[in-house]
Amino acid sequence: MNMSLQHWRLLVEADGIAVATLDKAGESANSLSADVMDEFSRLLDQLDLYPPKGLIIRSGKEAGFIAGADIGEFSQLDSPEKGRALVERGWNLFNRLAAVRYPTLALVRGHCLGGGLELALACRYLLAVDEPGTKMGLPEVMLGIFPGWGGMLRLPQRIGPTAALDLMLTGKTLDARRAKKMGLSDDCVPPRVMEAAARQLVLSGQPRRALPVIQRLLNGPLKGVVARGARKQVARKARPQHYPAPYAIIDLWAKHNGNALAAPEVIDRIIHSATARNLVRVFHLQERLKGFGKTSDFKARRVHVIGAGVMGGDIAAWCALRGMTVSLQDQNVERIAPAIARAGKLFSRRLRDPLRARAAFDRLIPDPQGEGVAHADVVIEAIFENVEAKHALFRHVEPRLKPGAVLATNTSSLRLEDLCTVLQRPERLVGIHFFNPVAMMPLVEVVEAKGADAAAVAAACAFVRQIDKLPLPVKSAPGFLVNAVLAPYMLAAMRAVDDGLAPETVDEAMLAFGMPMGPIELADTVGLDIAMAAGKQLADGADAPRCLATRIERGQLGKKSGQGFYDWSSGRAKKGSAGQVPADLAERLVAPLIARTRRLVDTGVVGDADLADAGVIFGTGFAPFTGGPLNFASSTHE
Repeated sequence: MNMSLQHWRLLVEADGIAVATLDKAGESANSLSADVMDEFSRLLDQLDLYPPKGLIIRSGKEAGFIAGADIGEFSQLDSPEKGRALVERGWNLFNRLAAVRYPTLALVRGHCLGGGLELALACRYLLAVDEPGTKMGLPEVMLGIFPGWGGMLRLPQRIGPTAALDLMLTGKTLDARRAKKMGLSDDCVPPRVMEAAARQLVLSGQPRRALPVIQRLLNGPLKGVVARGARKQVARKARPQHYPAPYAIIDLWAKHNGNALAAPEVIDRIIHSATARNLVRVFHLQERLKGFGKTSDFKARRVHVIGAGVMGGDIAAWCALRGMTVSLQDQNVERIAPAIARAGKLFSRRLRDPLRARAAFDRLIPDPQGEGVAHADVVIEAIFENVEAKHALFRHVEPRLKPGAVLATNTSSLRLEDLCTVLQRPERLVGIHFFNPVAMMPLVEVVEAKGADAAAVAAACAFVRQIDKLPLPVKSAPGFLVNAVLAPYMLAAMRAVDDGLAPETVDEAMLAFGMPMGPIELADTVGLDIAMAAGKQLADGADAPRCLATRIERGQLGKKSGQGFYDWSSGRAKKGSAGQVPADLAERLVAPLIARTRRLVDTGVVGDADLADAGVIFGTGFAPFTGGPLNFASSTHE
């Protein structure tokens, strides 16, 4: 068929199967822009005239199937009419696809997210390719919006409302095998047979797997039961004034069968909310951090970690999880054993497949003699915070490094300029500062000392991105960015306790502000002795709060000792009533964090205000709906 298309290719093969390949011009990944959608509509016009025996929709990109809607276009919606038009375009087009007379199949290889999954759901069949990059989900809630192109209608019909709402309300993704197990995909095949399997399935005439009767009831007469449960679940994690989108998703599904056009006021309220604007900003900040990992061609295959404590052991485990061969060094095997045990739990939890978990376990090698140093592309020092001990280690390690290897320290409090003085090539030392818990925290600070080799810093950023973390370049200064801004915030929180407020009241103020955890509970979780040490260094010479010093004197160090500000004997903080929270408390507590963040931008520790906001959001969990501390400060003073 002769069609003049910029983004799509349409080929009708001898057996009568049409293959539509999306290869968005000028982009490395596919997204559903207005041009792409218009061309797809024209493609369907052509197939209406000459219906094929079946239609296979696939990607022409290495990067995946379809990443979703075009975020750039979404960012330019400046009127309610444009917002409604955007929803209407996708809703009508995918309903049209779902109604065609011939069988359709989405061949999903790589990421299939948001609007991409909504397109795939509108096909009769979905065939998933079993490889690590294949991920499916509807993560619109992460941008403060909802899946308005049929996802709220079709995903509950495909996998049941409880599982569908869980995916839509959390933004979680499924790999190919789990998608098949849940009924999202009809089959899951290896890449070598995907073409033949797609052709066979699209012509098979096989019916979709029917939902169990109870799921059909929950998707119909018992919708109210599911909706009430979902609202309770969301309320435990997100307040409607901060994150309105998950509540809108529940209501649109329960009251309008997922058709947002039936509630245009909801479209207007959600799409033009401050939350959506700020979460889209956070998305762009995240993409900017990812970009720091693309400034070098450095690629690590082997990693050596020295120090098998909680941080070092978990860094090693994470690198092995991400596919690298990792040697883990400490004084003896007994010191390494707890880290190996924790790693085994991580692999089982994250990989689910016993064979893949076993393969990751085999990549993590106990190495008390440090023989892995000579073979490693990245060597990470993660021993205790003592300059002399680190000096002795670096003197021993440097002569054994292979050319081009990255030498890194995970120090959280020491100046790199003080650590690198014993090196023959001091310019090669960089900081790669992880946060605890390593598996949960997305940010890694990449620390550049004065006189550092720019190529080494770029290689460190590339390594951080390779292990699926977000690299943030910072200059060497006490606390770098994240710990430096947390210190005055936690100090202010403890001063409030000294002034007579209950720890529960202080924490409730910040939970209501939108923080994932209150500052007092955070101090207990980190360890009060560690909070004290960090405070001495980062609190500009201020005396320690009485409530902190008293507890440390009693040996009450927080969660790890079973008692701190809270009783942790059950494994969770036992809290009393928060009582009445003073109206201005949250603003008072967050003010020193904002002031310190601004100071770190002004002194060049972090490149600019946007990067500072990104670092504080991804490094501390600072309420994402605000767009970051400096964005919050500027918006509240407009």
